[in-house]
Amino acid sequence: MGNFIFIKFEFFAFVLITFVLPAGIYGYMMLKKAISRKTVLLFGVLLIGISGASVALLQYLADYARHSPNLFDDRAFNSEISMALYLLPALFAGIGINMISHLLISHLADAEKRYDRENRLVDSQEGAC
Repeated sequence: MGNFIFIKFEFFAFVLITFVLPAGIYGYMMLKKAISRKTVLLFGVLLIGISGASVALLQYLADYARHSPNLFDDRAFNSEISMALYLLPALFAGIGINMISHLLISHLADAEKRYDRENRLVDSQEGAC
C-alpha cells in the first residue's frame, strides 16, 4: 500500500494545480464585474505557470507509476488517460497566452488611437498657421 500513487503528496499537488487552481482563477474572473489589466496579466502568466507545473508533475507521476508494482497506477498514468491529462495543461497554457495577447493587442490599439489623436491635433495646428 505504500507504493500506491494516489496517496502520495505529488498526486494531491497535481490535482490541486491542475483542477482546483484554474477553477478558482476562472471563478474569480467570472465573479468580478471589473478587472484590471495587471490582474488579467497576472492570471495569464499564472495559467502558463500552472500548465508547466502540471506537466512536470504528470511526468513525475507517470515515471513513478512505471516503476511501481501496482498495476492500477500503471493503467492510470501510462495509458490514454494520461494523454487526456496532458490536454488540460495545454488548454490552460493556450488560455493564458490568449489573455496576454489580448492585453497586448488592446494596449497597442489604445496606443494607435492616442497617436492618431495627437497627430490630428498637430496637423490641425499646423494648418491653422
